[in-house]
Amino acid sequence: MSTPDLKGKRVTVVGLAKSGVAAARLCAREGARVTVTDRRGEEHLSAPLAALAGASVRRALGGHDPADFEHADLVVVSPGVPMAIPELRAARAPGVPVWGEAELAARFLPAVPIVAITGTNGKSTTTALAGALFARHRRTFTGGNLGTPLCEHVLEGGGAEVVVLELSSFQIEGLLSLRPRVAAILNVTPDHLDRYRDVDDYAAAKARLFALQQADDHAVANARDPRALAMAESSRAALHTFGFGPPAPDGARDPGGEPGAGGATELWIRRGGGAPERFRLANRALRGRHNRENAMAAVLSARLLGVPGDAVQAGLDAFPGLPHRLELVSERGGVEWVNDSKATNVDSTYVGLSAFPAGAPRVVLVMGGRGKGAPYAPLRPLFPGRVKALLTVGEDAPAVERELGDLCPTEPCGTLEAAVRRAAALARPGDAVLLSPACASYDQFRSYEERGAAFRRHVAELS
Repeated sequence: MSTPDLKGKRVTVVGLAKSGVAAARLCAREGARVTVTDRRGEEHLSAPLAALAGASVRRALGGHDPADFEHADLVVVSPGVPMAIPELRAARAPGVPVWGEAELAARFLPAVPIVAITGTNGKSTTTALAGALFARHRRTFTGGNLGTPLCEHVLEGGGAEVVVLELSSFQIEGLLSLRPRVAAILNVTPDHLDRYRDVDDYAAAKARLFALQQADDHAVANARDPRALAMAESSRAALHTFGFGPPAPDGARDPGGEPGAGGATELWIRRGGGAPERFRLANRALRGRHNRENAMAAVLSARLLGVPGDAVQAGLDAFPGLPHRLELVSERGGVEWVNDSKATNVDSTYVGLSAFPAGAPRVVLVMGGRGKGAPYAPLRPLFPGRVKALLTVGEDAPAVERELGDLCPTEPCGTLEAAVRRAAALARPGDAVLLSPACASYDQFRSYEERGAAFRRHVAELS
């Protein structure tokens, strides 16, 4: 894959989210005649346009002009733009190449090994953890759908010895030649069905990642997910699986069975039928079954590309977790305060609450916000033996109490600040106060990040 010569070429960049802005800046730097186009008008694009200040780009905002597509030498698409829009179909008809932002960037990093991680759930944590493990051994760029677009890395001069990318199905659709030395698929469940016909169509978009691999690459898949396993098995790359149970000849396992029911505190890695390598998993930022799977995928990816075992163990021990996802924000008086504000739907709260072992009720759970219309009843099986008290906040507090309030002592608190104060009065040493709202934040906050930051602040203000 040679570095593209864009000097004097007509390049249309579609979509002005951060990936599109980075792609436009890179193309302009390379001497292309860049047009940026977005269906939104200028009044809605102040931040992206400010980021483009100083770059020589033409703006076509408030809609798309077909001529900008059909007469281009190259079209670069942001992940949020569906590949099926008529303008892109019209561009492909005469043979105009259509690349995603990650594809464009990868062509400027032709010799750097890429680790690509995808899946419906868990890919951000797995990518961040894998990046942390690689960073203990060599210069590493971690980004993609997680944080920083790959084009930003190119603009900053590159220099990474390995690139770890979180890739969504939208980003994978825009790949043509990016070759992952390791491609990992965590799971596939129905998602983005407003963009795909059905879950099989969604899975097919992710499966493209494995078609880009060669025989000496590595495909990593969740052994318990049939769709994920089928994707990896379709690759020409060597197959490695992860899961729970006895060590596999080639892959990662937690041999102790289901976590929370006498599960092991070790992950075992075997490659080529050799002796298992054992890694301790005691970091509370990686608590729960889902995080054990995430850790297995990350550790396996790192060891397959030569990260030494001692560096992997140090990375597992030190990993701080992601902000707002089961984030331990304080431990005072023997009580853990855990920020899971990113749990904006019932499924996410189910995963977060499952990370705490059943047995004795130890969790003071804070739930509520702007509901999304989904029932809260699927959480009911997790309450007995786990939830000590339920504190409700926000617009959907009555619905939360109506569906779950018979399972444990329940109190409406109204605001997050009031819930934190009440939780402090209820919690005892050995308990955990968990903010896992199962709701959007927009009734009282601008984002789940702002809600999580407020939780941190109110906890810090406790005497």
